[in-house]
Amino acid sequence: MTLFLIAGEPSGDRLGAALMAGLVDLSPGVQFAGIGGPMMQAQGLDSLFPMEELSVMGLVEVLPKYFALKRRIAQAAQAVLASGAQALITIDSPDFCLRVAAIVKAARPDFPVIHYVAPSVWAWRPGRAAKMARVVDHVLALLPFEPPLMTAAGMSCDFVGHPVVAETLATEAEAETMRGHGPLILALPGSRKGEVSRLAPVLGQVVAQIKAVHPDARVALPTVRGVAGLVQDLTADWAIPPRIIQDAPTKRAAFAAADVAIAASGTVSLELAANGCPMVIAYDMNPLTLWLMRRAALIDTVTLVNLVSDTRVVPEFIGPDCRAGLIAPAVLRLLAEQGASQRDAMRLTMQRLGQGGAPPGQRAAESVLAFLGARG
Repeated sequence: MTLFLIAGEPSGDRLGAALMAGLVDLSPGVQFAGIGGPMMQAQGLDSLFPMEELSVMGLVEVLPKYFALKRRIAQAAQAVLASGAQALITIDSPDFCLRVAAIVKAARPDFPVIHYVAPSVWAWRPGRAAKMARVVDHVLALLPFEPPLMTAAGMSCDFVGHPVVAETLATEAEAETMRGHGPLILALPGSRKGEVSRLAPVLGQVVAQIKAVHPDARVALPTVRGVAGLVQDLTADWAIPPRIIQDAPTKRAAFAAADVAIAASGTVSLELAANGCPMVIAYDMNPLTLWLMRRAALIDTVTLVNLVSDTRVVPEFIGPDCRAGLIAPAVLRLLAEQGASQRDAMRLTMQRLGQGGAPPGQRAAESVLAFLGARG
């Protein structure tokens, strides 16, 4: 059996790699083709082109790359049809992936398409589920409340758990290597160039205000390959020079040892919750993109810990509120209370995402094989 997988950003790369590992365990001999990052490549994928080309977010931000992305969509769809694969598995990145799926379905309506990560129709644009059902047959959902929303739109769907619950955490000895005499601050400005360019200067100002209160504070900044050089340039003048981290073991140790994190919105909030690290969310984007998204929003928080735990304990500073003068006091409050206000919400979040059950990659692989088996 050959499966064609497409991931468009680092979080999708992690999902794809775990799914591939689960499929290999359950169906030895399975072959893979498609597009993915270093983690999927480590599982045997020869990526059609660099995944980083697809890591673009925001309505306005996509415009300059529109024609290049359109060419990549056509290239990917042609590769699916020529691959001899038994199914297409698209992983998040719906703006790219679902366009590929639409071309594939137009050419071969019976071709099975599985989408990993349900669209957040509970957050905004609820009509996306029905639109997706035109080109997707089966969905692998990360959140327990999503399957009914997908089945109502006409797709089969399984809750497979969130991969964060199965990620390896640092040992106490590993965490100890990152500890010191002053508080350790995690700075997490995102994994896309646009995010980093907007957030790094703000985080640098926050770090300066933290140093004024905690002169012995230290900063760790985990990042990814695609933006490491940009991060290095944008943090060169920070009041506390950050330790820039790219390797996974040191990143795990930093997450376990940190006293507080300042993070871009996204799945990183769940990684922090898994490590019991209190957090503040800061995010900025093009003003037009932000205005359009807020008009369409169905929820009052963008933080997954707040949503899954049904609390609002994680403070958010979005758009015009993404300013050091607002963010720094919230960080200092969390340091003073040692994150006590967020502990229960972080524990509840992990329980609801499947902590203690089968690894999500295995559950996702079981769902894929069961779906394909039922289709004959």
